[in-house]
Amino acid sequence: MKQLFPFALGTAMLLTACQNKSTDASNTAGDSDKAFFEWKDNVFMDSLWAANPSWASAQGYHKYDANLTVPDEASRQKNVGFADWIDSKLHGLKYDDLSDINKTDYKLLENFAGSIRFYDNDFKEYEWNPASYNVGDAIDYVINNNPAPLDEKLKNVSSRLALVPAYYTAAKATIKKPTQEHTKLAIMQSEGLQYFFTDVFPDSLKASHLSEAEKATFQKNAEAAKKAIADYATWLKTEQKGFTKENTRSYAIGKELYGKKFNYDIQCGITADQMYQKALDRKAVLHTEMYALTTQLWTQYMKDKTMPKDTLVAIRAMIDKLSEKHCKRDSFMATIERQMPELVAFINEKKLITLDPTKPLKVRKTPEYMAGVAGASINSPGPYDKNGNTYYNVTPLTNYTPEKAESYLREYNDYVLQILNIHEAIPGHYVQLIYSNRNPSMIKTIFGNGAMIEGWACYVERMMIEAGYHQSPEMQLFYDKWNLREVCNFLLDYNIQANGWSKEQVMDLLVKEGFQQSAEAEEKYKRATLSQVQLASYFSGQTEIFELRDEMKKKLGDKFDLKAFHEQFLSYGSAPVKEIRTLMVK
Repeated sequence: MKQLFPFALGTAMLLTACQNKSTDASNTAGDSDKAFFEWKDNVFMDSLWAANPSWASAQGYHKYDANLTVPDEASRQKNVGFADWIDSKLHGLKYDDLSDINKTDYKLLENFAGSIRFYDNDFKEYEWNPASYNVGDAIDYVINNNPAPLDEKLKNVSSRLALVPAYYTAAKATIKKPTQEHTKLAIMQSEGLQYFFTDVFPDSLKASHLSEAEKATFQKNAEAAKKAIADYATWLKTEQKGFTKENTRSYAIGKELYGKKFNYDIQCGITADQMYQKALDRKAVLHTEMYALTTQLWTQYMKDKTMPKDTLVAIRAMIDKLSEKHCKRDSFMATIERQMPELVAFINEKKLITLDPTKPLKVRKTPEYMAGVAGASINSPGPYDKNGNTYYNVTPLTNYTPEKAESYLREYNDYVLQILNIHEAIPGHYVQLIYSNRNPSMIKTIFGNGAMIEGWACYVERMMIEAGYHQSPEMQLFYDKWNLREVCNFLLDYNIQANGWSKEQVMDLLVKEGFQQSAEAEEKYKRATLSQVQLASYFSGQTEIFELRDEMKKKLGDKFDLKAFHEQFLSYGSAPVKEIRTLMVK
């Protein structure tokens, strides 16, 4: 999931730094183009990272690992000032004189500046989302993703820890009318942060060569940070006990804010309402296809049972029967690990896209401070840390009751689990992010478009099935169910945030029309109360990619090559699909 990070800018916008320069097309471009290359790759990038040190660490840029932005009103004002500075630079350029690569970068930065103002002045999540205050990444990316010596990393972490009390003091002063849902998440994740103090720091200090004075300073800062985090959780628990309609707000943001957020986050060229209609149409197509597959499979699996006349009931019965085939609870993570080499072998055999064997993927338990939002996710190294580890985070089922675990495993049965691995890992997020880091445009790499990123992961699910991966009526049925899940993601997100749907309406959509297990539907409802628009990115992105592929097939005819299409598409980085289209369709 991609999110904009809150950041501040002081004198940093006046700084310059020697960073890797994009050289493609710059030697032949006009004066505006050369000026833009120089500004965006040097002045802008270092100013961005100086203002946003935690984000910089996550991207593999470790120059500011010792810094931590305190999220107070002054930082937000500097934030808006940064947006104004970006606009002033862009407006001084002649857009028509820019190269294609710079035109898309121009649009991305223009959208970024506009989104800063929207998030700070209109959306104001900092007032109602206590979970937006989390220093976990600021610590984790320094400790685990920085190739620097351990002593250097610990000194930087110590400096950040020294600012943690001020960080959470600012958070408590800023939060006004929080949602109950985000408050609960913030409490859980804050408690998860204690993992660093109990499991990470003691062993790291023992392995270090810090002086006794440096160790004492680290421990002092760590103790103060630990207390600040614990106090924040306690403060939230106290606030939670006094929740009333007067001092809390709904998680639903309303249709107007949803439409604006959709435009900034998705950047697909059509409105949220128009994409909503496409989702409704796709749902109808999938129901028709799934009923045909159910009819085909019925006698094989149901034998003498009469097929229900209600199409949705019949489809549900077939899905329930096939869902009995799943791994055991204790082998969930091991099953995922075993499927990785199988996916690699298939992609290489079918020549679908070139993989990079030098970038290993590591399956790991989801860190505690990241828990509570998604069951599986990818942590990829940033563009400045291309040799860093890529982690496939999987939430084990050890804390689930037997009933909940069974429901979850039926949802992620032997068919669906393979589709999940295609989406999250190979050739989904893992592969796309490797290609994104190769792109010479740092802007496209840094300002990754969520709809393109999630859209690619959804696109390759169907692409792999089309190529013959475990192709069967059963696999096709569960792909359709999974694709219906992505369609329902959009429908529930839009309806819950913009139309005020109740939990009952959401569960009816997901369980009855989406054929999801109750545990999965409960988790999705919870996620939809904690985020906005992100769930719309899956369907929006894949719809645009399939439409682009169809357009390229018509344009190239017999010369169309699927592998070439994939590699050309990914070569442009994580830009919005509409901007990639301008480069591919000329």
